[in-house]
Amino acid sequence: MKKLKERWEIHKNWQLLFPVIGLIALIYSAYKLSSSFIAPTYNTYIYILTAILFFALLKLVLTIFNRLEKKWQVTYRWELITIFLVFAFTGSSSVFVSRPIIKLAGITKDNLPLALYWILYIFIGFVFYQVTLVLMGWLFGQFKFFWNFEKKMLRRLGFKRFIN
Repeated sequence: MKKLKERWEIHKNWQLLFPVIGLIALIYSAYKLSSSFIAPTYNTYIYILTAILFFALLKLVLTIFNRLEKKWQVTYRWELITIFLVFAFTGSSSVFVSRPIIKLAGITKDNLPLALYWILYIFIGFVFYQVTLVLMGWLFGQFKFFWNFEKKMLRRLGFKRFIN
């Protein structure tokens, strides 16, 4: 445990929550990928493939962490997990919220051309994503990082005059 705390620069026990959630999410992702490749009747093979995918994904994630730690200049390594969790929750929630918002507005595939429907769907999801990203960043204690990230993204999209 001491080695884990040192590696991830964890100073308080509550910060252990982020690596634990990260590992659980990685195991779940490996399991979902495995079960999508193998029929449910072959549970043993699913578990074997889950273990293989878990270690492959763990290696990939740790490599990404090392590169992003330098690029994003975070104070502590465990903050990277927090940032990834915010991106994951925000991305997932924008997909789930876009659908009811479109239905509430009365927009369906039947009353609009398919291309226009998907453009509106993506636009509404994108707008919701932008707002939720900053909110979730604030909830996870990473407001400054996500506010700067948001400003950088909006500048790249051409909204320079609206951002300080």
